[in-house]
Amino acid sequence: MPVSPEELRIGSKAIGFNLKGTDEKYYSLETFKDKKVLCIMFLCNHCPYVIAVQGRINQIAKDYADKSFALVGINPNDEVTYPEDSFENMKLRAKEQGYVFPYLRDDTQETALAYDAVCTPDIYLYDEKRILRYRGRIDDNWKDESMITRQELRWAIDKLLENKKIDFEIIPSMGCSIKWKI
Repeated sequence: MPVSPEELRIGSKAIGFNLKGTDEKYYSLETFKDKKVLCIMFLCNHCPYVIAVQGRINQIAKDYADKSFALVGINPNDEVTYPEDSFENMKLRAKEQGYVFPYLRDDTQETALAYDAVCTPDIYLYDEKRILRYRGRIDDNWKDESMITRQELRWAIDKLLENKKIDFEIIPSMGCSIKWKI
């Protein structure tokens, strides 16, 4: 069932944040001001969907590193209920997986709430004016990388880098619900 651009918030402006990364540095929208395209992903450590695609996410960050592109991961999950998502475990995951992108902790969950994030992974792709142009899935097969036929996030990145409109149907990401604090 298609989802409308309004439901995906296509055309909305990126919302500011200032979050600590696993490298102990703080990141904000300003950090990426020199990049034409910015991808913000809400991620976590325990979700099977994220675990299945974390290598693909990191590969996208690597493949576009020499272009005017940045990818940032944000983990908003409640670490009390889900200790796997603690900041210390985020540091371990980033190191184990060799993440080449900043992996940030949203302790207060204010950033995830402001973005209306619903799942992990939840993917937001912004143009150089930080207008949301894509909020969809990475590709068409989260379970089996060998069965992928549509690399939709890569298509969207390429379109924005070329100043072109995203002209294919956007299919929302699927994943685990964000674990909100009670």
